[in-house]
Amino acid sequence: MRSLIAATLTAMLLAGCGKGEQQAQPVQSIKVRSPEQDQLFKLNALHRAIALKRAVYDSGYACQRVTQSGFVGAYKNLDMWMARCADGRDWAIFTGPDGSAQVRDCKDVVGMGLPQCVMKPEEPQGGVKAG
Repeated sequence: MRSLIAATLTAMLLAGCGKGEQQAQPVQSIKVRSPEQDQLFKLNALHRAIALKRAVYDSGYACQRVTQSGFVGAYKNLDMWMARCADGRDWAIFTGPDGSAQVRDCKDVVGMGLPQCVMKPEEPQGGVKAG
């Protein structure tokens, strides 16, 4: 009788093995975006420069005039943009899905483990240069 119970329990345990593996679905990443993130891609060079300059100012830094701006790339759930100011300083601006912007000096980003400030080539729908 004991061997029958032991055999039944063993069969039940073995039958349960692998069910979790069969039911496991691959995890799909979901990218959440804000209207502000999407809007930056739609702006012409002048308006994008104004928006990025405002982000720099709102973060407590100075930038008299943005001479060049452009998209760098995606970093986690943030879009990374770059603004070059007339004083020669380069700023990394990270826009988030909550409409926020985080600004970092480009000379510091690599040391923080963030992507390097390198703008992507000019897009056909609007230039990266702003004057």
